[in-house]
Amino acid sequence: MARMTAARAAVEILKREGVSNAFGVPGAAINPFYAALLAAGGISHTLARHVEGASHMAEGYTRTRPGNIGVCVGTSGPAGTDMITGLYSALGDSIPILCVTGQAPTAVIHKEDFQAVDIASIAGPVTKMAVTVLEAAQVPGVFQQAFHLMRSGRPGPVLIDLPVDVQQTEIEFDPETYGPLRAYRPTATRAQIEKALTLLGESERPLIVAGGGVINADASQLLVRFAELTGIPVVPTLMGWGVLPDDHELNAGMVGLQTSHRYGNATFLESDFVLGIGNRWANRHTGRLDVYTAGRTFVHVDIEPTQIGRIFAPDYGIASDAKAALELFVEVAGELKTAGRLPDRSAWAAAAQERRATLQRRTHFDDIPIKPQRVYEEMNKAFGPETRYVSTIGLSQIAGAQMLHVYRPRHWINCGQAGPLGWTVPAALGVATADPEAPVVALSGDYDFQFMIEELAVGAQHRIPYVHVLVNNSYLGLIRQAQRAFDIDFQVKLEFENINSPELGVYGVDHVKVVEGLGCKAIRVTDPADLGAAFEQAKKLAAEFRVPVVVEVILERVTNISMSTTNDIGNVVEFEEIATEPAHAPTSIRTLKV
Repeated sequence: MARMTAARAAVEILKREGVSNAFGVPGAAINPFYAALLAAGGISHTLARHVEGASHMAEGYTRTRPGNIGVCVGTSGPAGTDMITGLYSALGDSIPILCVTGQAPTAVIHKEDFQAVDIASIAGPVTKMAVTVLEAAQVPGVFQQAFHLMRSGRPGPVLIDLPVDVQQTEIEFDPETYGPLRAYRPTATRAQIEKALTLLGESERPLIVAGGGVINADASQLLVRFAELTGIPVVPTLMGWGVLPDDHELNAGMVGLQTSHRYGNATFLESDFVLGIGNRWANRHTGRLDVYTAGRTFVHVDIEPTQIGRIFAPDYGIASDAKAALELFVEVAGELKTAGRLPDRSAWAAAAQERRATLQRRTHFDDIPIKPQRVYEEMNKAFGPETRYVSTIGLSQIAGAQMLHVYRPRHWINCGQAGPLGWTVPAALGVATADPEAPVVALSGDYDFQFMIEELAVGAQHRIPYVHVLVNNSYLGLIRQAQRAFDIDFQVKLEFENINSPELGVYGVDHVKVVEGLGCKAIRVTDPADLGAAFEQAKKLAAEFRVPVVVEVILERVTNISMSTTNDIGNVVEFEEIATEPAHAPTSIRTLKV
């Protein structure tokens, strides 16, 4: 048997579980693990500037390709607590990441030793497993179990905490005979699928709601095949956006209080049956449940049995991995079609596309300062179907989801449930690391951008190019808009006159100087006519210098983005002008019909 330190055994297991990249920050209590990383080779490491940033890089890395598991590494104490937000974000969106932390020696963990904290207890509620390994011989088994758990059932994150003495202890371990455990995923039965299709067959205006679970299961092609077999329009959720192309004839648009389309909500409100696959009925998708569920039959398919009925009781629930369920849906629907027993849904699908051609929002404005809608219009022109968009939360993300176009799964990479500010920069770096050949475009408001701006230096150091569109109104825009209900505008203004950059007026932070000081490139745009050229220049600069390139767009200070103020998807307020002629929405998927 081979003898090696427990830390080296852990690294060898990472490699055999398919890990090729890690993100982190070394420190005294995790240095033995870093020594093993160096000695073993085979795993590239990206040095973050903040440990929370490393956790979001790991998230972005995982979300980019099927099978990826991002790994983030930090020392004891605050490194682990810094990564809690990343673990929470990953848990909420069913994203497997592995967090490895160092810990004080086992003999003094309970003695308030320097940076000794019970990180396993802290991380427990936001992981599938969080454990401090006290016996070195258990390290291989714990790592093996970690990967098994991350991949089984509803995916999610794991934290493994390694006391420094445990890392350094030699154990018997033969990496050549190591093998991953087979992941467990519940599988639908044919009888369940047949019953669901029977219920569907009794409806007149059915919809498929496709969630992030379809993308996690790498089942997007099956979802499209099923929709095409049955002729049923598809509503992607925010996390499922890209499951079928935006220009597909069966794409009905998104539904919800904020990240939704006018035509998507209108079509949903006309439906009488909803088949949800891999979705969790998020509250910003459903809004008021009495409105959302009224007059509709629901079938819910989800990999996590306890997710069924969590938000509301469906008429029928199936606990199954989305891919396994969709394989059966395609099989049974194909048999029904061959037998001539599938209803003709063409009129219903055509009605959804008619709404798409008539219910649109205006994007073309020539105002200075720039209106945000114009930014997304120009992004549609500049960035093609192969673009991987990355965003987290705020009016920038909401408006982007309303107006951008996504054509492929994993090309809208969004932190949906947690929505932490600062997520976008490190996540984009993780995405660009996972797919260095794809164009990666991040989208942030100024506050999200400022939260973890230091991570841009990681892109400069490690030559990780991407384009970051920064829409700057010097405001906490989403919170300001929410405060309208309280008739206040309190503690949401970021404006000040920068004594070093008076040309900015009240826009405060000179992002161009900061970005350049971090070793990246930046362009500032104040005229909407210059947006297209700026995006093209940004792409060229990213390709030439291999660093992040920020395009800062100076927006009008106040824009109210379309959303419901009553928690009702039937009552979304259009604060801005809607499109009334084709030139108002020149990049819409369907040319506006007037």
